[in-house]
Amino acid sequence: MTKPRIPRVAGRSATPARPLSQSLPLSLSLALALVLVLSACARTPGPSPKPGPASALTHIHGLGLHKDTLYVATHEGIHSPGAGGAPVLVGVRRDDFMGFTVAADGTFLAGGHPAPGSGGPANLGLVTSADSGRTWTERSLVGEVDFHSLDTAPGGAVYGYDSTAGRLRFTRDLTVWEDRASLRALDIAVSPTGPDTVVATTETGVARSTDGGRTFTPGSGQVVSYVSWGAADALYGLSPDGVLFRSGDGGAAWTRVGPVPGGSPQALTAVDARRLLVATGDGVYESRDAGRSFVRRMEVRSGGDGH
Repeated sequence: MTKPRIPRVAGRSATPARPLSQSLPLSLSLALALVLVLSACARTPGPSPKPGPASALTHIHGLGLHKDTLYVATHEGIHSPGAGGAPVLVGVRRDDFMGFTVAADGTFLAGGHPAPGSGGPANLGLVTSADSGRTWTERSLVGEVDFHSLDTAPGGAVYGYDSTAGRLRFTRDLTVWEDRASLRALDIAVSPTGPDTVVATTETGVARSTDGGRTFTPGSGQVVSYVSWGAADALYGLSPDGVLFRSGDGGAAWTRVGPVPGGSPQALTAVDARRLLVATGDGVYESRDAGRSFVRRMEVRSGGDGH
């Protein structure tokens, strides 16, 4: 999203200008779009804008579902749909939750940055919530790590992409972390049936690891910005230009499903093989038929800095 900067992961679509994309092959245009996403997200953050109207969200970084309630991690806290689908802040914290996922037991896991003026270190490390985002507990790596992508593995282990070091990290207890491979990535996903199988989105395609993220094959094939594994044979990917793909073999081959509404993809979560949550330029959408059709759940207003 000179020496490359470490990427700021979630949110954050920045597509090439039309004349450039028209003059290049599609695969190269998509790769350049992902490079721009990585580069744009690597910028040193400035002061956060004042919260906008409650009817529109900006800067979406993650999506989750718990007890059939939608949770949206944003630049300004966690939100859920209220009356008429208007976003309602969950709890009181307006932290910039970059990495976000909901574990199988309902625990919320997140990383990112504290809200401006709240004090404390610039990076949250790993924080968790046992009450659906109403309150949060500091768990590990506070002040050290800015997690931009988090995903759980079968058995409860957690992988996190550390954007501060450009490295994959792994923990079994949410406290002690192991360093795994160094790579430049935007998003990660863990196989729901194999805790050692991890994929990562890169500028050259999807990189794959079968040894718990210690090593990765070079990224190749279809370029996607975001990935999410809904079932063993249902790995979904969302390209920089907003097209949904599905892979039945862990990312080796991809089948085009179709464009998602709203363009400018910001986040993707596969709840299972058929139920998907997607955040794009104008809304948070849900599909219950494997991406063939979508219903808008919440409104989104694109940020003014490329997010």
